[in-house]
Amino acid sequence: MNSYKAFQKQIFSDDNYSIVPIRFEDRMDIMKWRNEQIYHLRQVKLLTIDDQNYYFENIVAKLFDQSKPDQILFSFLENEICIGYGGLVHINWNDKNAEISFVMNTELQKNNFKRYWSIYLGLIETFAFNEINLHKIYTYAFDLRPHLYEMLEDKGYKKEAVLTEHCFFDGGFIDVVIHSKFDSSIVKDELFLREANEDDVELLFIWANDQDVRKNSIVQDQIIWENHLAWFKKKINDSETKIFILSNKNKCFGQIRIDKVGSQWQIDYSIDHIYRGQGLGKEIVKHLLNKFNFKFKATVKKENYPSAKVFTHLGFKTLKSDNEDFLFFEY
Repeated sequence: MNSYKAFQKQIFSDDNYSIVPIRFEDRMDIMKWRNEQIYHLRQVKLLTIDDQNYYFENIVAKLFDQSKPDQILFSFLENEICIGYGGLVHINWNDKNAEISFVMNTELQKNNFKRYWSIYLGLIETFAFNEINLHKIYTYAFDLRPHLYEMLEDKGYKKEAVLTEHCFFDGGFIDVVIHSKFDSSIVKDELFLREANEDDVELLFIWANDQDVRKNSIVQDQIIWENHLAWFKKKINDSETKIFILSNKNKCFGQIRIDKVGSQWQIDYSIDHIYRGQGLGKEIVKHLLNKFNFKFKATVKKENYPSAKVFTHLGFKTLKSDNEDFLFFEY
C-alpha cells in the first residue's frame, strides 16, 4: 500500500469502515463511478482507461512524496472492499482549509447515501482536523442534490455561500452551494499561555479589530495598522506590560494582556471569534491567575455579560460604583 510522506498516520477507521491512501487497484471502479455520476462532478467528459491510467501514474503517484500536496486522496473501504473514494482537494496550507471530495459506488447510493456520507465525513474530519491540523473544510456542490445539504447540516456543516448561476449545466446556469465546518475541538488540558513575540503582531491586530472586541472596548474606534504597530513595539518591550497568547501545540485561541497600574495589574483579554462559547475566557484568565501572584483588576462593559461572568466565577470581587456603563472587579 502506498503511504503519504506528509503525515504519520495513514489509515483511519470506524468499525468496518476505513479510509486508506488511494489504491491503484481501485482506479477502474473509480473511473466507472465518476462516469456514471458526471452530472454532479466538475468533469467535462467521460474518462477513458488511458485517461485514468495516466492520471494515477502521473498525478496521483507524485502526491505520496510531496510534503504539502494540493490534494490527498483515499479509498473508502467497507470490510476492505472499496465502496467509494475521496479526500481533501484544493488544499490551502497557509490558510489551513480544503475542499472535501467524495464519490461513492453508484449502486449503493439509493439506499445508503446518507449513511455512507456520514461515515466518510467522520473519517475525513478526523484526518483533516487531528492529523494535518486544518482549520476549515468545505463542500462545493452543484445545486442538484438537496438530500446532500440536509445530511451535511445534520453533521454540523453550515451553509456558507450560494454562488448564483455559477456553472453551466445541461443547457442552463445553476447555483453552487458551499457548506463549511470549522475545527472547534479543544482539549483544555493541553492549553497554556505563551509570551507574545514579534511574530504575533498581525494576529493581535486582527483580534483587536474584531467587531465584538471593539464594541466591548472602552475606545471603540477601529485601530489603524500603523498605530497598532507603534503600540505593539512599545508594549512588547515594556516591563510593566505582559502579553500572552492562549495556545495549544498548533493553534492560538486568544490573547490576554496585563498592564501595571499602581500596585495592581489591569487585565484585558479577548478570544478569537471562532472559538467563543467554549469557556475559553475563563480558561485564559484562570491560566493567568495560576501564573502570577499579583493583585489584578478588570473593567467590563455592563452589557458584556460573558466577561463579567468569567471574573465573578473566578473569585473576583465586584466593586461598588455609580458608573452606569462599566463594572469594576479586583482580585
